[in-house]
Amino acid sequence: MGHAFGQLLPLAVAAAVSMVPITIMIVVLLSPKRNQAAVPYLLGWVLGAAAVLLLGVLAAQLLPDYRPRQPQTAVAVLEILLGAAALLIGLAALRRRPASANGESSAWTRAAGSLGVASSAGIGVALNIRPKALVLAAAASLTLHSASLAWEETGILIAVYAAIATSTVVVPIVATLVSPRRMEPRLLAAQDWIAANGSAVTAVLMLLIGALLLGVGIANLS
Repeated sequence: MGHAFGQLLPLAVAAAVSMVPITIMIVVLLSPKRNQAAVPYLLGWVLGAAAVLLLGVLAAQLLPDYRPRQPQTAVAVLEILLGAAALLIGLAALRRRPASANGESSAWTRAAGSLGVASSAGIGVALNIRPKALVLAAAASLTLHSASLAWEETGILIAVYAAIATSTVVVPIVATLVSPRRMEPRLLAAQDWIAANGSAVTAVLMLLIGALLLGVGIANLS
């Protein structure tokens, strides 16, 4: 279980540093509808992350069984494909202009700042089916499948992954609801920083994750 957690950790951290969910979270917390929309958004994001990973683990059970000391061909091929997808996402992020330069920030403000209870929860769930989130969840699912753990241990690791992956949304929301005046200047500063640097951070993380998945996949072929 410890080895599986070590493999899941970089994937969970990469999922946590997801600029779109964090940006929407900041806009919601700075909007007049903060008290109405923040908690539903949090619940949608957390439950969606856990559900997508659980579905991935269940889907991975359809992969052919492998014998000890035999190459995990199906898993390896999927890991290589996911690594290539992560590299493409990273390269696309490198080419993306900062949000403040192309008007994306104001668009997010207009959309997320007017969310109600149902729409904020729905967006929280829907953000877990973005390409980046799906690639990371699929890679985590393959990791759990390859670990051949008991279902109780798998459930614990799913919960741990979801907790880490969503922590960058959960912690600021809780802190803001407890102390809004203290958090508002920090949220504004974070919003400006993400607008200027978010694409670069996403690019670096996804390129690293892509290289890691490719390496693991190639190793599993041998």
